[in-house]
Amino acid sequence: MDSDNREALAEFLLRLRSNGITDHRLLTAFEDVPRRNFVPIIHVTEAYARGQMPIECGQSMTAVTMVAKVLSALQVKSSHRVLELGTGTGYQSALLGRLAAKVITVERFRTLHDKAKDRLSQLKVDNVYVKLLDGSVAATELGMNDRIISNFAFPEAPKSFIENLSSNGMMIVPVGQPGEVQIMKCLTKIGLRFHSEDLFPVRTQPYIPGISKAI
Repeated sequence: MDSDNREALAEFLLRLRSNGITDHRLLTAFEDVPRRNFVPIIHVTEAYARGQMPIECGQSMTAVTMVAKVLSALQVKSSHRVLELGTGTGYQSALLGRLAAKVITVERFRTLHDKAKDRLSQLKVDNVYVKLLDGSVAATELGMNDRIISNFAFPEAPKSFIENLSSNGMMIVPVGQPGEVQIMKCLTKIGLRFHSEDLFPVRTQPYIPGISKAI
């Protein structure tokens, strides 16, 4: 890592600590996973900038501070199996791979799927499995999970996913209408019921069914 990237990472980690994110395993994951390997080449010098970045297929890469807030709330343990909806560049997938025992991440765009798979392979992240799949299918075909994280919004809490959480499992998902401010929610399964907690407002792209045929 060059000196500029090291300095940017150090400043980012300091920001996290000042905002109350002190989990050692999470901070170590951010140190271990080089974000520059995942950002578009034209933005490589801005790898730890605060904003989103445009990526292929008309999608965007979540701001790194938002990734940190969400993963902190998700409370991933080393024994957990995690399902990620929306692989994107694979950066968050790689972080989850450092935190969990097994990660399954699904992506509907073949371009994003292929590139993320290559990046994870280059970094030898061998406990993350990238699948080209409709996100809704993942709820019924990929088994039970301890944690689920969605990178796209649902108009209401997606009960089909919550039902496939293990006991005391947790899902973090944006809920709200497309084009409007949504609420990032933490849904915890308790027996046959679930507890819902509002975390913070977000704006993200909505869930779109099916696998993209063009890209």
